[in-house]
Amino acid sequence: MMNRTIKYLFIKEFASYFKTPLGYVFLVMFLFGIGYLTFEPGRGSFFHMREASMSSFFRYIPWMFIFLIPAVSMRLWSDERKSGTIELLFTMPVTVRDAVLAKFLASWLFIAVALAGTFPMVLTVVYLGNPDLGVALLGYVASFLMAGALLAVGGFFSALTKNQVISFILTVCVSFLLVMAGSPPILDFISTFSPKYLVDVFESLSVLNHFDSIERGVISLSDLWFFLVMIVCWLYGNIILLNENKAN
Repeated sequence: MMNRTIKYLFIKEFASYFKTPLGYVFLVMFLFGIGYLTFEPGRGSFFHMREASMSSFFRYIPWMFIFLIPAVSMRLWSDERKSGTIELLFTMPVTVRDAVLAKFLASWLFIAVALAGTFPMVLTVVYLGNPDLGVALLGYVASFLMAGALLAVGGFFSALTKNQVISFILTVCVSFLLVMAGSPPILDFISTFSPKYLVDVFESLSVLNHFDSIERGVISLSDLWFFLVMIVCWLYGNIILLNENKAN
């Protein structure tokens, strides 16, 4: 259960996404982009695969998140620091931990709203065939967990700089690296100057590998633990940065 402070900040932050056109622009861009990629007449599209499943939809989700998540997270703390309202926030009876958690949960719920907006695609697939809805549900769970991990990364870089553009670029770069960490070209490159155990460690950091494992319908504690650790570690880093800023 949320304490009263976190609940107040959570509601305030979540509502802020819909007080300006920016939140609606993000939602429209995401829904249009993922819809186009899923159904466009190209390789890997829904109609090209000729099967009633959501696999073509979930194939593109990580790549949409690489740009959508930084766009959502870049304003979490950069705007507060630039405008000076972060000092006002910390004069209130609220801890840094509560503020970080409230903002993170609000942005995570916003992404959940974006994912919920794709529900008509599920209805389309059900209408056209007989998909495995259990696998589709796990695909949404995997998408939600990946969003949480990348949002935690974005919150960290938003707390690192006052410039939203810099926060966006840094989050995109790190998100791309985390998604591509398990790809053969990257691993082959790293193996040229690193021992095998370091290559294995780097591969284990691949967000995409853990996402794919759950999205295929195989959910394991190791995958859930990975996303939990990712979220906690990056949020902890976020708290450390803000505490230093508060002390100064």
